[in-house]
Amino acid sequence: MCGIVAYLGNRQAYPILMNGLYRLEYRGYDSAGIALLDGGLKIYKKPGRVLDLENFISDKDHSGTIGIAHTRWATHGEPNEINAHPHASPSGLMAIIHNGIIENYASLREVLVQRGYEFHSDTDTEVVIHLIEDIKTNEKVSLEEAVRIALNQVIGAYAIVVISQKSPDKLIAARKGSPLVIGINNDEFFVASDATPIVEYTKEVVYLGDEEIAVLERGKELRIRTIKNVEKTPYVETLELNLEQLEKGGYEHFMLKEIFEQPRSIEDSMRGRLHELSGTVSLGGIIEYEQRLVSAQRIIIVACGTSWHAGLVGEYLFEDIARIPVEVEYASEFRYRSPVLCERDIIIAISQSGETADTLAAIELAKSKGALILGICNVVGSSIPRNTHAGSYTHAGPEIGVASTKAFTAQVTILALMAMMIANKKGTLTRTRYQHLIYEMSHLPEKVAKTLLLNDKIKGIAEKFYTASNFLYLGRGYNFPVALEGALKLKEISYIHAEGYPAAEMKHGPIALIDKDMPVVIIATNKELYEKVVSNIQEVKARKGVIIAIVNEGDTTIAKLADYVIEVPETEEPLNPVIATIPLQLLAYHIALLRNCDVDKPRNLAKSVTVE
Repeated sequence: MCGIVAYLGNRQAYPILMNGLYRLEYRGYDSAGIALLDGGLKIYKKPGRVLDLENFISDKDHSGTIGIAHTRWATHGEPNEINAHPHASPSGLMAIIHNGIIENYASLREVLVQRGYEFHSDTDTEVVIHLIEDIKTNEKVSLEEAVRIALNQVIGAYAIVVISQKSPDKLIAARKGSPLVIGINNDEFFVASDATPIVEYTKEVVYLGDEEIAVLERGKELRIRTIKNVEKTPYVETLELNLEQLEKGGYEHFMLKEIFEQPRSIEDSMRGRLHELSGTVSLGGIIEYEQRLVSAQRIIIVACGTSWHAGLVGEYLFEDIARIPVEVEYASEFRYRSPVLCERDIIIAISQSGETADTLAAIELAKSKGALILGICNVVGSSIPRNTHAGSYTHAGPEIGVASTKAFTAQVTILALMAMMIANKKGTLTRTRYQHLIYEMSHLPEKVAKTLLLNDKIKGIAEKFYTASNFLYLGRGYNFPVALEGALKLKEISYIHAEGYPAAEMKHGPIALIDKDMPVVIIATNKELYEKVVSNIQEVKARKGVIIAIVNEGDTTIAKLADYVIEVPETEEPLNPVIATIPLQLLAYHIALLRNCDVDKPRNLAKSVTVE
């Protein structure tokens, strides 16, 4: 859950590395550091944000055309200068940056201590660079061979880049379980955790595979081999990412920009898949397995966080529309509870980044049992698409804000398309309802755009409640996952305690919390369960709870009961989550701003969770 960037070329490395750190800061921002090679090896580190590092280095020597840099989200050891990366070898001639967790670091450290090595940090990473130097010194091998031998002794996940004063024209990069991409531009090499630091310099990239080591050497072609010493031919791909997508575009924060991008991201997720004129849905990425889906006896959705909430919406969609039993599992629990799996099962793995460690582990477990694995992911070339049998990209575009917004609605859009495609093939929908769903889906972008016009009104509501200590979010049916997601957004970025519940479950416990100081957000766009939701609102009012209601335009009944009403465009019930989520994202955003929180980089969180 850290950001790695490295450069080797003819330009000064420092500005490229610093720019890369800013691009990657959403992956971790506890501390940052940089190592530059220019005759000697210079290492600068600082706890805090990348800006703190830049200020620290401003009056120091930062020359050199080769270097590595890192922004950290702490796993082993508190975020301080000693634990920050890069870490130096015992001689001070080598340095390493690392993303991931070395599971056997304690035993490796014990062996190295017995050999006389001293350690200065609490990190697992320092063990790796000590081990590499120990092997290089005692085995008298090249830098890349020392890295290869060391990685055969390492258990865990890693993306590393190593630099050495004795090899001033060379970088060694390797990965297993954590992402690493290499950019190539004539006589230059760029290495990063993802493509965001690379896109403005080159479009030609190589995604390093698991247990692969890359040798980047000045004036030479990229070389790749495995830790088992098998040579690989680099596969060069062209980036689809544009630099403009990585800028704020006039918005104050990336989160606000990404909330307002949702009409486009939803449309992009449907483009080429939803055909309103012909009344058809087609998902080319899974067409090979279409019949398996149609005849599926069970679908298991695995995901984490916001993606898990999208999976819950998927459960309602597949069971309601396509009549297929669905289980939604936290990926972090799935692999450890000895799940019953068989070859007839279909697993749908959902992840924005495509690098979520727990979800990748769940995929590997399901694959070992012979299940069909489909992925829903936003990042082209990431690990999950490469480890699944098939799947669909969301095409939401880069999501830089740590709290996910447009990725959620794009994931729900893909799940809806998938459920409709299966339902049509199975005949579980009447032709009239199927066509109406297609019509409503095609108009979702404009309805989301209309909902975004409520921004100022929602900001006004936020001003009433930003000092609250607790929030309760309630929803029924399709809107229950929306309640969970709304509560998650609020606690992620404003640090207000919030809980989401099925509205009917309120009286089985949470109702004890309700009083005049408890704001209760009720998503009340349901048509089929409308009267039930009205009853739940009356239960809250009877306890003097303050109600913020999300309702369909023209609703008069709930408007008389609620203290604050947000009217959104009406749509078909299965599509409600896409629209109803928007006001909750805006509410969380404005409350966080009023509390002076960093909405793009909330404390303790990282965007891409690449460790278990």
